[in-house]
Amino acid sequence: MLAKRLSSFLKLSPKPQISGAVKNVDEQQSKYFGRKAVSFVLITITGGVALSALDDLSIYHGCSSKAMEDASKNQAIIDAIGEPIVKGPWYNASLAVAHKRQSVSCSFPVSGPRGSGVLQLKAVRNGDDTWSSFFLPRDWDILIMDALLHVPGNEEKQQTLRINLSHKLSPSSTACTECVACPSQRSEAKLSSNQ
Repeated sequence: MLAKRLSSFLKLSPKPQISGAVKNVDEQQSKYFGRKAVSFVLITITGGVALSALDDLSIYHGCSSKAMEDASKNQAIIDAIGEPIVKGPWYNASLAVAHKRQSVSCSFPVSGPRGSGVLQLKAVRNGDDTWSSFFLPRDWDILIMDALLHVPGNEEKQQTLRINLSHKLSPSSTACTECVACPSQRSEAKLSSNQ
């Protein structure tokens, strides 16, 4: 009987339960680290998208503020839609950036007491693209700007106007003063002088 009890005591039946518990713990740890890795990747992607959206909003604010300064001084726009000219909400605007965020094309709604419209512009940024420039205000040069305005009235007096504001903007480039004729033009000039 003692031998029977000793053999039942020495049976290793609890051992498979221990190895199963270890295996279960290993599975739980691998699931835990997997969940942590997925969470880290999702948080990183979400943070990147949020930073990009904030950068786009900053670009929009800089460009639209400069455009509103120019538009509020334009007498043709004031005559068409009245004063004060108010910028519409940012979520109704469109923004396209290019060339490593150095160039932008933007359109946004504007309104006044007598009408509403859309300002469209193309601008380039001065300065370097560094991490510090992300936090600093950017200086934009507006190259092209148009205003598409709708002035409501009765059926006969409704007007849709297109006002080009580009010619009012100060150009930052200088005119070419030194002209060199192309080789084909030089040969044509020689032929005409020989005849």
